[in-house]
Amino acid sequence: MNVLKLLKPGMIGALGLAIACSPQSETDQASTETKEVLTDTNTPLHLLQPDYPVPYGFPEEKEVKAVIDRVYEYLDSTTPTEVLTEEDGSAITDFNKVDGKSVLKQGDFRLLSYEWGVTYSSMLLAGEVTGDERYTDYTKKRVKFIADLYPHFQKVDGKDHALHSVLYPGALDDAGALCASFIKTSMTGVDTDVRPVVDNFMNYIMNSQFRLEDGTLARNRPLKNTLWLDDLYMSVPAIVQMGKLTGEQKYFDEAVRQIKLFSGRMFNEEKGLYMHGWVQGMEEHPQFHWGRANGWAILTKVEVLNALPEDHPGRPFVLDLLQKHIKGLAKLQSGSGFWHQLLDKNDSYLETSATAIYTYCIAKAVNEGWVDDQAYAPMTLLAWNAVSTKVSDKGQVEGTCVGTGMGFDPAFYYHRPINPYAAHGYGPVIAAGAEIIRMLQMHDFEINDSSVQLLDESSKG
Repeated sequence: MNVLKLLKPGMIGALGLAIACSPQSETDQASTETKEVLTDTNTPLHLLQPDYPVPYGFPEEKEVKAVIDRVYEYLDSTTPTEVLTEEDGSAITDFNKVDGKSVLKQGDFRLLSYEWGVTYSSMLLAGEVTGDERYTDYTKKRVKFIADLYPHFQKVDGKDHALHSVLYPGALDDAGALCASFIKTSMTGVDTDVRPVVDNFMNYIMNSQFRLEDGTLARNRPLKNTLWLDDLYMSVPAIVQMGKLTGEQKYFDEAVRQIKLFSGRMFNEEKGLYMHGWVQGMEEHPQFHWGRANGWAILTKVEVLNALPEDHPGRPFVLDLLQKHIKGLAKLQSGSGFWHQLLDKNDSYLETSATAIYTYCIAKAVNEGWVDDQAYAPMTLLAWNAVSTKVSDKGQVEGTCVGTGMGFDPAFYYHRPINPYAAHGYGPVIAAGAEIIRMLQMHDFEINDSSVQLLDESSKG
């Protein structure tokens, strides 16, 4: 193995000298390191290794798999699939006996949140790429659990019960990400009928969610007629997946239309970035380029391109927008591989969930041939190396911004807390690792003059 394939943080000095100097005894080498001044005439200085803050180079597939395995094992042990009685906490195995007081057994995370919709989709991807059925089974087990409970809670009087957000969505957050993951799961094959849940979610997205007069999906908070960039992901992937499931053109058309409507108001062509929020009543629109919201936007475009028919007339628009967005993001990646909480504010903190989303999306774009692989693959590996340092031995993802509303001043974004129980980081890390594994399977890399390079076809041999 090339000694420079993957350098860990702090691997400088001795390694640089070992490369630079001719072989000698350990005693002589120690003396040389102590007394000899390295100059341009006695040492190839370009081979000295810097003190990288994260590992530098390209990992092996097994190293990436080991990282996401830790995440899987933590999540599998902390997201139970049980419904309990409120009175004594005993398990209800006969779902006919659930009532308004039945509760889902608590773990570290909620099985019904939009973050877990992302996680379910990511687990399916990891299972597909790695062949490890544990990932696929993770999602199938939980989707089946929810779908099996659904008809029983339909019979429960009132709306205040354990599955209220599934039966009675009140926001796109309740519906879109879960719906997309349920459709994907149904297409892989699952031993239950998920269609009633899917149809209920889609009815909310298509018919009940508030919209502007031109049909743009919107909210009336924090101000009237507000667009949240987050809502692209909370709606469009489900819509395009419904098109894939049913073959109905109207869903593909609506997915592209929403991207056009949001992007026309919120995408800064000069920067190649989106603002987080847009309010119809404002004369000026403050542009806070929040990292994770830009993550939801780029993830939406990747999801759409992955499902949209090749001959759909909206495909070139979405692809061009993706390329512009990736170009804008690439300019702002930090030297550590991470992106900042506010993308264009280098004094804001480095944030894990956004970095993981970008890692997945750019790796996917490279693997699909949507962007120049030699230009973008090395920076994507750097991003993965950064993300991997935020997965603890326990499998928790650290450095993730907690759930975030919309603000119109910088302090709001600069000082959002980070927490390992912020669910937003887990699915993106698994998806990023899976797509990086796919990248390593599809492409060859080398260290050339100490930098990571993707080998083109003509240089393989």
